[in-house]
Amino acid sequence: MTTHSPAVWLTFVLTIAVLLTVDLALLNRRPHQVAAREAVAWSITIVVVAMLFGGFLWWEVGHQTALEYYAGYLIELSLSVDNLFVFLLIFHYFDVPALLQPRVLKWGIFGAMLMRGVMIVAGTLLLKRFDWIVYVFGGILLLTGLRMFKGGEVRVEPQRNPLVRLARRLFPVTDGYEGSHFLIRRGATWLATPLLLVVLVVEWSDLVFAIDSIPAVFAVTRDPFVVYSSNLFAILGLRALYFLLAGAMERFEYLKPGVALILLFVGAKMVTAAWIEISTALSLGIILLVLTGAVALSLLPSRRR
Repeated sequence: MTTHSPAVWLTFVLTIAVLLTVDLALLNRRPHQVAAREAVAWSITIVVVAMLFGGFLWWEVGHQTALEYYAGYLIELSLSVDNLFVFLLIFHYFDVPALLQPRVLKWGIFGAMLMRGVMIVAGTLLLKRFDWIVYVFGGILLLTGLRMFKGGEVRVEPQRNPLVRLARRLFPVTDGYEGSHFLIRRGATWLATPLLLVVLVVEWSDLVFAIDSIPAVFAVTRDPFVVYSSNLFAILGLRALYFLLAGAMERFEYLKPGVALILLFVGAKMVTAAWIEISTALSLGIILLVLTGAVALSLLPSRRR
């Protein structure tokens, strides 16, 4: 990750810092229910900034790196949209008030940034040391894509989550929410609130999703900086995207099969890379075509479909 110039790193760090400051310190300084207009404006802003950053990479580093970044960003964005449904199930399971949901997703962003950074470094080291790991990554993506095609009911079972079990052993849990607090003190005893359990389940879910999404980006680039930057821009838009699509996720019925197709494609690309070379530009075109087709088909009236 040190192969890029200081200008690239400085631009990336400053851009992420500004987005985080505006989102978390200004727009969401006080707990509030995110309105549709705010979610739309912020979603568009982050997508535009992500596209501009790709243009900066094109100008500063070259078109190959920029194309890899765009392909990685689209993969991460498509997988992130699919993950929103799981977040919706988690919020429903715990009956999280709309006022507290932005706070949960805020801490989810911080946890995802840290966890994915560690996983990307580990994945890069493994790929450099063991060439056969690429087939393991490809196999994971192929299995995940096939499982998505099979479908089935998505279940959220926090009572089986290891982080939730650990938290319950360390702290008694209050019966209800205590404002926006994760922990409260009553006398000499510290108590956990259900909000802490929600954050733990969200973080665990993101860890599970990262096992699929990070290898998927490694299928189009081996540059850890590109993998991490595309991950971060997709994650930063996740919170606003949730409030934008939470009430309309069922309309995107073909998005999940579309994501499954993308995972199958990038998995096959990794497994056959030694024999079949697929250019980054072609990969980007296929990913964009599948995503556009899945969204367009979902939005068509059922009679026309």
